[in-house]
Amino acid sequence: MSNLPSTTSVILSLVLLFVSGRPGQAQTIQFTTQDIALKSGESTEIADVFSISLNCKSLLKGTPTVEILEGPPGVTAVVNPANVVPRALGCANPVVGGKLVVSAKDIQEYSYSRMVLRVTYKTLNGDRQRARNINIALFPQD
Repeated sequence: MSNLPSTTSVILSLVLLFVSGRPGQAQTIQFTTQDIALKSGESTEIADVFSISLNCKSLLKGTPTVEILEGPPGVTAVVNPANVVPRALGCANPVVGGKLVVSAKDIQEYSYSRMVLRVTYKTLNGDRQRARNINIALFPQD
């Protein structure tokens, strides 16, 4: 009888290694990237923007701002003031915040690129900044 492991035991060992292993960093980074597609002249709401305390009270002193650090020409981003409900954090009532909106203007030809946004929050505890990555496909108007 051979001392070499059987093909079945090797495959089972590899499956167990991959299933029980820790998730890689690339997986966690990918979850924070959104994919959007816009035609020339269109806008889309990307996210609710807010900062709250543990008791669901807003920490903002004003509407957050957004800056495009990297992105294609003809694309703009803005935070429109709005009351938002942070349901994902267990809050039931609206808080002061905004809606992050990305718009495409005057797109002449198809392109696909990464867009990096920096949102600045003016809070009671000082300024806070968060980055947001978006993969954006742009299409000219028909």
